[in-house]
Amino acid sequence: MKQLARALRKQQTDAEKLLWSRLRNRQLQGCKFRRQQPIGPYIADFLSLEPKLIIELDGGQHTEQQEQDNQRTRYLQALGYRVLRFWNHEVLNDLDAVLEAIRIAIVV
Repeated sequence: MKQLARALRKQQTDAEKLLWSRLRNRQLQGCKFRRQQPIGPYIADFLSLEPKLIIELDGGQHTEQQEQDNQRTRYLQALGYRVLRFWNHEVLNDLDAVLEAIRIAIVV
């Protein structure tokens, strides 16, 4: 899993690169985020341990794997994480709204 996570870090999508540029170095609410973090059988796109928050970015392939995504979300929620999902185009076209939703989730 660790090797896969490393490979995914090197092959980030444009949306992941953009969001990471705004999450890294505690830029958002002082929270430390990790990217491509293994959790059980899954790899979370972005994870902050302090508020137990996971952020997942979905591309077009996720329209065909909704049940798998729902199963993944249930698993992560059972571990006590809150999971926020955004479409890649949301990050690319309205980053401010995505960051505001993440801010709210951190504070709540």
